[in-house]
Amino acid sequence: MPVNETSHEAARLNLVAEIEAEAAGLSDEVQAAIAWPGVRDALASVPREAFVSADDERFAYCNVPLPIGHGQTISQPFVVALMTGALNPLPEHRVLEIGTGSGYQAAVLAQLVAEVYSVEIVPELAIRARAVLAARGIGNVHVRVGDGHAGWAEAGPFDGIIVTAAAESVPDTLLSQLKPGGRMVIPLGRMHQVLSVISRDEEGGVRREDLLAVRFVPFVAG
Repeated sequence: MPVNETSHEAARLNLVAEIEAEAAGLSDEVQAAIAWPGVRDALASVPREAFVSADDERFAYCNVPLPIGHGQTISQPFVVALMTGALNPLPEHRVLEIGTGSGYQAAVLAQLVAEVYSVEIVPELAIRARAVLAARGIGNVHVRVGDGHAGWAEAGPFDGIIVTAAAESVPDTLLSQLKPGGRMVIPLGRMHQVLSVISRDEEGGVRREDLLAVRFVPFVAG
């Protein structure tokens, strides 16, 4: 195995340990999401260095967001782990992601669920993410360019929806594409954002659970 790949594997394991240590000081709900089966292994296996710019590769395993151009970022790995686990993903699930960005969050999800449908409003980011995912042999992520507020109705309904931009309220269109029993993970708020889990029960009732304060780019319409 090449030396740099060995180094990256060690860095991924160190990053996972850092994420778990950070979660240990937070709420039971956050700890449960980080500890969700498969999340640790997904983070340890997906090469974050492939999803950042060449200039930022040396920072790939720092637990921080990084710029990816067009005013967007690749999320902090802790937040990726938290949002992934908060979906309570299962191998048979089909998940909608709003905001493909670099493709890293989708790549992590792809290790845990059957299919990921990802919508990106910036064409250049969508093209780049498709190329990186294909180069890594990740074939269960489907990326298209579009306004995330519309979701991906023809592929729904979904077992889970993950939104990687902050909305002032839960978009009704996305909620309508969430299966009963499903979960949506979304940052809510403008100046003061909170990462929230929106769940639908089998009767269609909606419940909100707030996890922690976050900072995301705004959820913009096309």
